[in-house]
Amino acid sequence: MKLLLVEDEEKMARLLRRGLTEAGHQVDVCQRGEDALEQARRIDYDTVLLDWSLPDLDGLAVLRRWREQGLRTPVLMLTARGTVGEKVLGLRAGADDYLVKPFAFEELLARLEALYRRGDAQGLARQVGPLMLDSRRRVLRHGEREESLTGREFTLFSELASHVGEVLARSTLLSHVWGDNFDGPPNIVDVYVGYLRGKLKKLSVEGVSIQSVRGVGFRLVVEG
Repeated sequence: MKLLLVEDEEKMARLLRRGLTEAGHQVDVCQRGEDALEQARRIDYDTVLLDWSLPDLDGLAVLRRWREQGLRTPVLMLTARGTVGEKVLGLRAGADDYLVKPFAFEELLARLEALYRRGDAQGLARQVGPLMLDSRRRVLRHGEREESLTGREFTLFSELASHVGEVLARSTLLSHVWGDNFDGPPNIVDVYVGYLRGKLKKLSVEGVSIQSVRGVGFRLVVEG
C-alpha cells in the first residue's frame, strides 16, 4: 500500500512511518498542509493518513480542498478532538474514517487496510503486460497460474511496475520499499529482486523481466 502521512509532530511522524514501513507499506511524509495538497495532486496514493492539527492549513481545510478538486483517495483522519460533533464535522468534510488520539497502532493499521480493501474492491488491479497484479490478494496472475507475494515483494514489484522501462537506483528502491531508516543488509534489494524473478519464472511468463543495470539498479521490462 502506498500511503501519504500528513503529520507535523516530528516524533509521531517518525514512529508512524517506521511502523507502517515495517508492516510492508510505502510511506511519504508531509508536515504542512500546503505541501500535502500538492503532493496528493502529483502522486496517486492508495490511502492518506491526515492529522487535523497542522501548522498552516488545518487538516479539515486540506481535506475539503482535496474533495473540491475531485480527489477520491480514502482518507483516515487523526485527531485529539473526540466529541461526536467534531467526528461528524470530519466525516462530512470527506474523511472516510476517523481515529482519536491516543490510539493503538494495531487499530490504525487495521483501519488503513480496511480502507485500502474498500478502494481495491472498486477495481484497482493493475495490468503489467501479460500479468495481472492483484493488490487486494497480493498475488501475480498469469492466465490460470498465480504466485503469492509478501508485503515487501508486492511493494517492490509495484514500484518497478510504476516505472516500466526506467532504471531505478538501488538507493531509491531501498528508501521507497524499506524506508530511510532501514539498517539491515545492504544487498536486500538484490535479494528481493531474486525472489521476484523466481516467481516470474514459476509463472512461465514471457516478455516481462527485471533487468539489472550494472552499478545502478534495476528496471522492469515489458515487451510488446
